[in-house]
Amino acid sequence: MESPAENKRTAALALAVLGLLLVGALVVLTLFDGEDGAADDASGNPSATGAAPDGSSGATNGSGDGKGGADGNASGGSAVEPILSQTEAAEAHKLMTDYMAGINTYAHTDDNASWSEPLLALTTGDPGLKEETALPTGKAWDTCVAAECTSRGAATVLRDAMVADDLVRDSGKTLSSQVRVTATRSEGGRTTGTETNYWLVTAQKERGGTWRVSSVSLFGLGNVGASDQAGE
Repeated sequence: MESPAENKRTAALALAVLGLLLVGALVVLTLFDGEDGAADDASGNPSATGAAPDGSSGATNGSGDGKGGADGNASGGSAVEPILSQTEAAEAHKLMTDYMAGINTYAHTDDNASWSEPLLALTTGDPGLKEETALPTGKAWDTCVAAECTSRGAATVLRDAMVADDLVRDSGKTLSSQVRVTATRSEGGRTTGTETNYWLVTAQKERGGTWRVSSVSLFGLGNVGASDQAGE
């Protein structure tokens, strides 16, 4: 008959064997699980939060029916081309400022025909712009001549308001921008004041690639007639 001490040793040995078997089973399960996960990754199946194997985002294009399609893959990976390049925008802005500064720069010795001709060349020839591109007339011009007046204009593009490219009518690219125009007036060589206004100027790119001013409208009244000498 076994003693109590021998019974305890037998029970302890049995528990140790069971513990080793459990540890071995856990190790085997862990190894098999890791191999299965590696196999899934190698097969190219995207994870729930990862990118698709071809480098796309994994989201589907179109109606959401899950059909990727060749067209969806082609459009999903390419950026949309901007309507205007930085160079085109700079060209349009220069045209706007040249024109707006030009129509506010004149002297009492100017002749309307020779003065307006180069400025009209910057426009599309719209009748409204022809009226805008003209020296003062009547009593205003008589007063200017008598006072030996001059005006010096300066223009700055503040921000772009609208950019478009009408593909249906093929009318070309257009850009509308807010332009600040300041004219400094003088009489007999003495500065008499400044006038600042804000305009919405639209330029259109012709088929040949040349920008032309197509419309001009007053954006705000500004500080019309404000005098620099008065500190306004």
